[in-house]
Amino acid sequence: MPPTPPDTPHDLVGIGIGPFNLSLAALAHPLTTLHTAFYDQHPHFTWHPGLLLDDATIQVPFLADLVTLADPTSPWTFLNHLKDRERLYPFYFTEHFHIRRTEYDTYCRWVADHLPTLHFGHRADTVHWNPRHALFQIDLTRLDPNGQPTTADRVHTRHLVLGIGTEPQVPEPLRPLTDDPDLPVIHSDDYLTHRDTLLAAGHITVVGTGQSGAEVFLDLLRHRPPGRERLHWIGRTGAFAPMEYSKLGLEHFTPDHTRYFHALPEPARDRLVPTQWQLHKAIDADTIAAIHDELYRRTLHGDWPDTVLTPAVHVRTAGRLGPDRIELHLEHTVQHTRTRLTTDAVVLATGHRPRPLDHLLAPLDPHLRRDHAGRPRVDTHFRLDLDPTVTGNIYVQNAELHTHGVGTPDLGLAAWRSATILNHLTGRQTYPQPTRTAFTTFGLHPHTPQIPPARRTTRLTPLADGT
Repeated sequence: MPPTPPDTPHDLVGIGIGPFNLSLAALAHPLTTLHTAFYDQHPHFTWHPGLLLDDATIQVPFLADLVTLADPTSPWTFLNHLKDRERLYPFYFTEHFHIRRTEYDTYCRWVADHLPTLHFGHRADTVHWNPRHALFQIDLTRLDPNGQPTTADRVHTRHLVLGIGTEPQVPEPLRPLTDDPDLPVIHSDDYLTHRDTLLAAGHITVVGTGQSGAEVFLDLLRHRPPGRERLHWIGRTGAFAPMEYSKLGLEHFTPDHTRYFHALPEPARDRLVPTQWQLHKAIDADTIAAIHDELYRRTLHGDWPDTVLTPAVHVRTAGRLGPDRIELHLEHTVQHTRTRLTTDAVVLATGHRPRPLDHLLAPLDPHLRRDHAGRPRVDTHFRLDLDPTVTGNIYVQNAELHTHGVGTPDLGLAAWRSATILNHLTGRQTYPQPTRTAFTTFGLHPHTPQIPPARRTTRLTPLADGT
């Protein structure tokens, strides 16, 4: 195994290169005294390719790119990307505040192509703590373009940041069907890959009443002939509810709310998150309007479209019916009535869940402190809570919903979280942060962040308490 010698370790290694670690890598790029490297198992940058629909937009303004809200002078802003591609004037005249998802993906690829610290085609297998050298040891496997393992590698680092992202969430009753290669039961993450197969099916059911479910249903609807749509759309929520997008509602996605949420007791946090689902799990109002407009257009000649849209429904059980049909056993959560639905294809727009850290961090499990529900504790600097014998820091990105609230997966807080991590890592205000970000005062005793004094450091030396 060709290791990086312990006497020349990295200051920070990132595992996973999604938008959040890409943001961190971009903000770390000008810090020339900081030795960083980021690894990802994919052969290139990828971001939900199965949902890059032509008309789908991201749900945050273009200013919520990888860096602008921490450093608008960075060379890695979305506007600089447009300038580099000679598209700045066309964008200016389009007057679009929310860009298409495909354009955001193109922007991220542009940043990824220019950062030399990114290493794709590397799968991180395990992380060990080396107490002798006070370093993390990361064992990697190099992959060929087809994802097949080639050689082993090893790197050492003083600190680590995990941005391994999320994975599709499949309801238990439907899990056996997704494992059957002969049945078109797919997660929305793979929608575009299987769209032609789905459109060839006689009857299609979309499960999930969030944004992904709405986008998939709209796309299927637009590609089915009038009067022969044969589409069902069902989900557990009590309505096809619009996303909370009022100005003050959006202040839940600010550092102010994140600090307020983190300071709450664990039971209060656990009660609060489910009640805030409409802030981040509902449907963009423009998408709802587009669906209604398309349905209405199909009634112009007197007939109603062959569609069924039913909220407050969950799938109790599911099974194969004959060689190629699917039977869903449904229950209405309000009426408590039950029925069966026979369909030819199913798209599961059932969301995502954080990828578990347990396998990667298994050697560190004895050092990892957890809350009452067995989840890793995460402090205000986005560090995992480790016992004092581990003097290096492990930061996390998009794995702290239970400690930092609904803003955790939001792209609008990416630059702020990356800046927070880098400020803590360097021990100075490398990226000065605003002391206030919302007109709303969250709590009767608002938490005022303590900004550490600047200190000159050209080399990172962990202290005994891990700071």
